[in-house]
Amino acid sequence: MSLVRSTLLAAAGLLAFLLFWEAMPRLGLINPAFLPPPSTIPAAFLREVSLGIWPEAVLSSLSHYVAGLLAGAGAGVGLGLLSGMSRPFESFTAWIVRLLRPIPGLAWVPFAIIWFGVQPSAAVFIIAIGVFWIVFFATQGAVRGVDRDLIEVAQAFGFRSPLARLTKILLPAATPGILVGLRTALGQAWMAVVAAEIFGVPGVGQRMMQASSLLSTDIVVVYMLTMAALYGLFDSAFVALQGWLLRWRA
Repeated sequence: MSLVRSTLLAAAGLLAFLLFWEAMPRLGLINPAFLPPPSTIPAAFLREVSLGIWPEAVLSSLSHYVAGLLAGAGAGVGLGLLSGMSRPFESFTAWIVRLLRPIPGLAWVPFAIIWFGVQPSAAVFIIAIGVFWIVFFATQGAVRGVDRDLIEVAQAFGFRSPLARLTKILLPAATPGILVGLRTALGQAWMAVVAAEIFGVPGVGQRMMQASSLLSTDIVVVYMLTMAALYGLFDSAFVALQGWLLRWRA
């Protein structure tokens, strides 16, 4: 299938979806207060922008998103490398991981409020928790998946210290797997943003909750699409970075 044909089919599918969405409230099959037609979204967006609410909410959420992503991903990569390199450390933390891993991010919200108050740091904490486990397991698995023969050859050439093995062998070989985990974390972090802000921290999540309480569903959709667009932007930039970092595989 040619690229042009694939693009046309994708555009046709999107158009059909939008027409179906538009028709449902217009025909009275769905209450417009519950699901506004897409034709009302641009006006709602412009209204939010003109009032200064949209840029303020987006900038707040972006600051939480970036800080939480960096904190969670940094901790995940660091501990994932340590766990992947050291069997004793993996065994020592095995039951801690099994205890904490199943706890969803939302369950940490009460502690985030108690520890940090209704502050941006609480949102950053929730986002970091949501990101950490994805990156941790991706990094640990990538390190564990490095060919043992490669490590033995490296040791034969004098790379025997843990630091040398990490920088010369394990990290370069595990980078593709780590990047997969980081890319997944980009989306997970955006999903955590709403959960992190619904309890009152200024941002997109708070604005969505305010709008939903007033049945201003057109505004809710504006911020849903905003998050989708921002994720698409971050993901595209990350794919470009990933391609550059892994250019040696081409």
